[in-house]
Amino acid sequence: MSRVQLALRVGDLQGSIEFYSKLFGVEPAKLRPGYANFAIAEPPLKLVLLEGEPGQHTVMDHLGVEVTSSDQVTDATQRLATLGLFTAVENDTTCCYARQDKVWVHGPGQEPWEVYVVKADSATFAADESPTPAQCCANQAAAPAGAIEEPGVCAEGPPPPPDEVRPRPPISGRGLMRSSVTIAPGR
Repeated sequence: MSRVQLALRVGDLQGSIEFYSKLFGVEPAKLRPGYANFAIAEPPLKLVLLEGEPGQHTVMDHLGVEVTSSDQVTDATQRLATLGLFTAVENDTTCCYARQDKVWVHGPGQEPWEVYVVKADSATFAADESPTPAQCCANQAAAPAGAIEEPGVCAEGPPPPPDEVRPRPPISGRGLMRSSVTIAPGR
């Protein structure tokens, strides 16, 4: 089963947990310092709450599609790259208190999307244990289109060298995401 993920950065984590528990009629599936997630059966949704600055308004952090296997992440990576979308792959990474394989793309408004599988629970938020929920996914969400992530690390990566990415017209059709970059041959 796949489900859409909505990750929100909230100024009042406890108040948000109480609100979303009432709204969806379920308790969080995972609670950790600065982090909560809800595995909602109906509608199928993974709601992630990341602690932001106290008093800040809730904002979207990133979007995703949770899948059930690493093969599905690989298939999504190949499909998105074939469509001309620049992908950033993270295999066997620790983020959001879980070991994951994932691929990132950015929508036309620079909204970050991930297709990911949770392989195992983790006692730490990130691989090096130093990033907090306010830093880890925020770095990924703020990364420019074309940023590349190092495997196993949930942090910003350098943009690709200029000769590896060239502008191209947007993809036409009914797809949700369009890209203005394409990967040079051999990548």
